Amino acid sequence: MKVLVVVDMQRDFIDGALGTDEAVAIVDGVKRKIAEYERAKDMVIFTRDTHESDYLETQEGRKLPVPHCIKGSSGWEIPGDIFGEGHEVIDKTTFGSWKLADVLAMADGGKAPESIELVGLCTDICVISNALLIKARMPEVPISVDARCCAGVSPESHERALKAMETCQIDIKY
Repeated sequence: MKVLVVVDMQRDFIDGALGTDEAVAIVDGVKRKIAEYERAKDMVIFTRDTHESDYLETQEGRKLPVPHCIKGSSGWEIPGDIFGEGHEVIDKTTFGSWKLADVLAMADGGKAPESIELVGLCTDICVISNALLIKARMPEVPISVDARCCAGVSPESHERALKAMETCQIDIKY
């Protein structure tokens, strides 16, 4: 079984509090990628950045003082035209999710997936964090990131993150 991980495709990262033109530009590609996996009957898992109302009091909030993805807010939501039906969502309170890595390791009755591909936002924060956690949890599973379906905080940091992942033996699709 192949798995697509759709990282944090939430309103606040697309066109909300931390949105960028680059994030808006990848939405259609991400939707096509999800449809491709659905047609093949492969697994699609979403992550959802999740913060509480005390966000500004956390370490992340002090370093990035822009409230975003507050649980229950419209910015926390994954738009319905991206999410679709019947996919697992993993809420995460940190950049990378140990739960995601564990769910992937057990996704097929404890049998490692054939491959794992990541798309989403932000390349230089949550995509790279999750890709490296997954690689550490399952070093023999081929892991890839579709650069055309990711966007970073800036185009420069997006490129730096792709190069860093490539150095760590994560395949980058251009």
